[in-house]
Amino acid sequence: MPKNLTLVASNPPLTSAPPRPLGQHGTALWQSVNGQYAIEDAAGIEFLTTACQALDRAEALKAQIDADGAVIRTKAGLKDHPGLKHETAARSLCIRTLARLGLDLEPLHGGPGRPPGAGYEG
Repeated sequence: MPKNLTLVASNPPLTSAPPRPLGQHGTALWQSVNGQYAIEDAAGIEFLTTACQALDRAEALKAQIDADGAVIRTKAGLKDHPGLKHETAARSLCIRTLARLGLDLEPLHGGPGRPPGAGYEG
């Protein structure tokens, strides 16, 4: 026997705040993207949140690398800072996620919204 289903609004309100806390850089990216595009679907919001968190992580790693130096001295000699690969991975995740949303394309119109055919169509 199917469970009772509840109708949810077909046009939920736009999310002005991210679903999870973001740092300074992630918040700036969130506000910038939401100022240019209308991301309303749950998957798109999650993608954008993930991109913003990845940017926060990359910037935190960059600050640590800048403080320590890109090359560090160990018992075995000079070595690349171990955070370098993690910073690169976090930046790559951010860029790939934004591309998955279709935000690497030039908008075809002056209004909000992702370009047609970009990302999730639900």
